[in-house]
Amino acid sequence: MSLKGKTALVTGSTSGIGLAYAKALAGQGANLVINGFGDAAAIEQERLGMEATSGGKALYSAHDLTKVDQIEAMMKEAADTFGGVDILINNAGTQHVSPIEEFPVDKWNLIIALNLSSAFHTTRLAVPYMKQQKWGRIIQTASAHSLVASPFKAAYVSAKHGLAGLTKTVALELATFGVTANCISPGYVWTPLVENQIPDTMKARNMTREQVINDVLLAGQPTKQFVTAEQVAEIALFLCSDAASNITGANISVDGGWTAG
Repeated sequence: MSLKGKTALVTGSTSGIGLAYAKALAGQGANLVINGFGDAAAIEQERLGMEATSGGKALYSAHDLTKVDQIEAMMKEAADTFGGVDILINNAGTQHVSPIEEFPVDKWNLIIALNLSSAFHTTRLAVPYMKQQKWGRIIQTASAHSLVASPFKAAYVSAKHGLAGLTKTVALELATFGVTANCISPGYVWTPLVENQIPDTMKARNMTREQVINDVLLAGQPTKQFVTAEQVAEIALFLCSDAASNITGANISVDGGWTAG
C-alpha cells in the first residue's frame, strides 16, 4: 500500500499512540500534519524524521485543540499547505481520575473539549474536502472505555462513548462518498497518558504502583499484556487501505480480550 500524495492529520501525535500513527503513515509515503505539546527540539527531530521516511512534507501544528478558533486555524493551515486532509486521525486526549462527587468541573470541561469536541470540529472541517475527493479516512482513537466503564473516570468514559456515537453517525452520513469513519478502541497501552494516571489511581484506590498496574490496569486484559502503540498504528494503516473500504462505523477492539467477557 502506498499513501503517496495523501495528507494525514493526526492530533496528539508528539508522543504515544499518535506518534506511532504518524510514523506508520510516513512509512507509507503520506504527508503529515502532526499536533501536540512537548519539547520543541524533540518534536522537530521527529518531524524531520517523518519527512526523511516519507519523502514528503511534515508540518507541525502547536495549536491548542481545546479552543475552536485554534482548531479552525490548524485545519486552514493544513488546507493551505496540502489542499486538504485525506486521512484524519483524532487521537488527542487527556485523563483525570477522581470520584464523581469530587470530580473537578474544570477537568470535566477539559476532557470533554479535548477528547470529544475537538474530534467533532476537525471532522466537520475535514469532510468537505474528502467528499470532493470521493475518498477519505476518519479514524478515532476511542478506548475500551468507549464500550465499557471504569469507576472514577466519569469524563473520560463519557467522552469515549460520545466519540463512538459520533463515529457511527459520520459513517452513515458519508457512506456513499468513499469516506469511512471508524474507531480503534485499545485497552491499556503503555503511553505517558497511562503512566501519568497511576499516581491518581494509587490515591483514589489506596494502592501501590504495582497493585495499580496488575490489579487495575491489566486486571481486565486477559492477555495480561499492555497493547503497543505500534499494534494500534498497524490497524490504522489497514483502515486506510482499499481492503478496508467497506469497513465503516466499526469499533475495533484491541484490548487483549477486555471487552470479550
